[in-house]
Amino acid sequence: MANCFVGDIQGCYDDLRRLLELADFDPVKDRLWLAGDLVARGPDSLSVLRFAKSLGDSAVCILGNHDLHLLAVAEGVAPLKKKDRLQTLMEAPDRDALLEWLRHRPLLAECSHPTNPVMMVHAGLSPAWDADTARRCAREVESLLRSDQYQWLLHHMYGDHPDSWDEGLIGIDRYRYIINSFTRMRFCHADGRLDFKCKLGPDESTPGLHPWFELRERHSDDPTLVFGHWAALMGSTGRSHIKALDTGCVWGNSLTLWRLEDDALISTPCPAHAR
Repeated sequence: MANCFVGDIQGCYDDLRRLLELADFDPVKDRLWLAGDLVARGPDSLSVLRFAKSLGDSAVCILGNHDLHLLAVAEGVAPLKKKDRLQTLMEAPDRDALLEWLRHRPLLAECSHPTNPVMMVHAGLSPAWDADTARRCAREVESLLRSDQYQWLLHHMYGDHPDSWDEGLIGIDRYRYIINSFTRMRFCHADGRLDFKCKLGPDESTPGLHPWFELRERHSDDPTLVFGHWAALMGSTGRSHIKALDTGCVWGNSLTLWRLEDDALISTPCPAHAR
């Protein structure tokens, strides 16, 4: 069995299928781990969702910021962004079933490999959290997404504050910080405050900002961390135990897969899909 981790697909269905063929992925014996942002700027978000859902237990998918926005749009609490190409999905006969499946996806997923356990998130882990705090925070928001408070959470999740973690945070302030850390974070200030303005690479960033992973202390029992979201990194964190898998497929770069068992990185070049 192989565990195959893939970064942001963003509706680039043909590129995904080509990449899986290159990696000899077999859903009968392998497992596909998708690091969020299944949908949005690419040409065929509908097919991506249908394919991921059809894999059943052979796929583990987490929520990214674009996935959450899709859920909010479907509930009428946010407008469809001009650059998103989601109209076909929104009009599909199986739309409701696909969105119900999507909202039951986690914010954090773990591969319990005997020698190299892996934790997968979309954007990252707050420097203020250890692994156990991250697990607990993810479960809090996941429970709300799957409850009758679902619409309330989607309605109030947008915003950049609070930008600092405090275990005493309650209500929507707590949930918004958790969602932003898991799905939107790139840079932090030296004191750990989250920044949401800069989307550049670390070498181009505003002075005083640091990639979130530079501020995280490493502990001996930490799993390998896999994330997407940050195309400007182009897969480079400078840390063997923190793997960035968003390599900008939708922007015309490549779609990348990391195979855990042999530490192989496999990529396929992609045409520019975003308009």
